[in-house]
Amino acid sequence: MSRYTKRDIIRLVEEEDVEFIRLQFTDMFGSLKNVAITKTQLEKALDNQCMFDGSSIEGFVRIEESDMYLHPDLDTFVIFPWRPQQGKVARIICDVFRMDGEPFEGDPRFVLKRVIQEAEKMGYILNVGPECEFFLFHTDEDGQPTTITHEKASYFDLGPIDLGENARRDMVLTLEDMGFEIEASHHEMAPAQHEIDFKYDEALVTADRIMTFKLAVKTVAKRHGLFASFMPKPKYGTNGSGMHINISLEKDKKNIFYDEQNELRLSKEAYYFIGGIMRHIKGITAITNPLVNSYKRFVPGYEAPIYIAWSATNRSPLIRIPDSREAGRRVELRSPDPAANPYLALAVCLAAGLEGIRNQIEPPAPVTTNVYEMRLDEKKAEGIEALPSSLVEAIDELEKDEFLLKVLGPHIGKHYIQAKRAEWTAYTGQVTDWEIAQYLYRI
Repeated sequence: MSRYTKRDIIRLVEEEDVEFIRLQFTDMFGSLKNVAITKTQLEKALDNQCMFDGSSIEGFVRIEESDMYLHPDLDTFVIFPWRPQQGKVARIICDVFRMDGEPFEGDPRFVLKRVIQEAEKMGYILNVGPECEFFLFHTDEDGQPTTITHEKASYFDLGPIDLGENARRDMVLTLEDMGFEIEASHHEMAPAQHEIDFKYDEALVTADRIMTFKLAVKTVAKRHGLFASFMPKPKYGTNGSGMHINISLEKDKKNIFYDEQNELRLSKEAYYFIGGIMRHIKGITAITNPLVNSYKRFVPGYEAPIYIAWSATNRSPLIRIPDSREAGRRVELRSPDPAANPYLALAVCLAAGLEGIRNQIEPPAPVTTNVYEMRLDEKKAEGIEALPSSLVEAIDELEKDEFLLKVLGPHIGKHYIQAKRAEWTAYTGQVTDWEIAQYLYRI
């Protein structure tokens, strides 16, 4: 049931002295876009009459079919707490529609909505909780981001060692002002690396919140003279940033992943869900780890998962089952990073898990030892394979996975693969500082 009606939004805008409303949507790569209107245009926007040029947005449409409409999701209305108190600024997240009134198949939010509808047909509510990591770096004299930090803090350190503590506190307070329930925040493993965790919710709400989270974190960081980076691996020789995804399924107001009679307290549905994700994980990786840089995180020694395995007893595999009871029983996928488009990332992960339930896909046996310490022959004997080690390898796997391409739809599937192959080609043509240092004076 919706929280807001059109009349509610108009009343709130008047009562709170909101002057500008940003109609937000997300492109194929997870970049936030918006059309800003004044309150005089609000009723028109709420009647789904706000048009924009889709040909200018990456992965949308050609110029001859460019006119598209924004349909606001009223429940996403929020006032930005960092803007002026007079003439405030609010936002509403929108769905993208074509001229004929049909949903635009290239809208990532629409892709996730389709998966949610499939889950509803099966009687399920999809609940997701992310763990978002990021870095806080200095900016240069022109205000441009660097990878410089003077901090030396590590996991769970506090001030004065943790130089980002004040900024992180302001981020938490800002997010709470925007309706988030923050469960924890702390310094992460690498210098200048941080994590803020907010409470799980239904999949679409969580995807919207990830986009809002990144905007709020970047905005507050800038007010502190810092730059917040969600780049997966901005610095060599230290941990990268992940965005672990915790998933559970609800039916008749009960967490169906929990089974008290099972040795691991996991239901059959939970096992099948794991099996579905593991079957499609190589192709999923192209979506959950979308950059050339994403694969610099998948190296031994820095906690990121490398191998396709699952466990209820340790953190080294791709999927782990956190030690929690009943309502908290969930599946944690540890490979995604914060560069991923949250709508597409959740869509492919959830769809794969649901296919596992539909087709009763059994996962392999759980791994009880540290996967990183297993010898190659031991991993081979256990049938443990590695995740793709590069963007192009992941794209090759996605292109072969007909199920995932169906989830994405032909529009996004085609444009995403084309764009990522072009990104890989551009990368492979670069001459890096490492190559110069290694070869220039030796050859």
